[in-house]
Amino acid sequence: MKKAGILNRHLSGALAELGHGDGVLVCDAGMPIPDGPRVVDLAFRAGVPSFAEVVEGLLAELVVEGATAAAEVRDANPGAAKLLDGHFGAGDLDFVSHERLKELSAGARLVVRTGEARPYANVLLRCGVFF
Repeated sequence: MKKAGILNRHLSGALAELGHGDGVLVCDAGMPIPDGPRVVDLAFRAGVPSFAEVVEGLLAELVVEGATAAAEVRDANPGAAKLLDGHFGAGDLDFVSHERLKELSAGARLVVRTGEARPYANVLLRCGVFF
């Protein structure tokens, strides 16, 4: 049994299968999930687990070279925007329309659904390499 890090066996196993360039969509409870990507649904109750908790946990275990979020997050969910700005430099975080983010999510390899109940708490992470 693991003693640290992500303990959810489905999520831990899915993360181990990711490679350079793969996309991981971390989304709120309301984001439409496209057909195709593997889905690990962590949502338990509204707000549990939060977007911030899941993003923090994933960033502790993954090499991420960049991310994409919806531009609407800036006005509709300043807390999520601040979280993303705190983790990604200016050149590592792209903003697109929410509609475009939904289109891009179809190409993700993994979707991690949170219980987040605030709008636009979604980010598409792009995996990097550790060397």
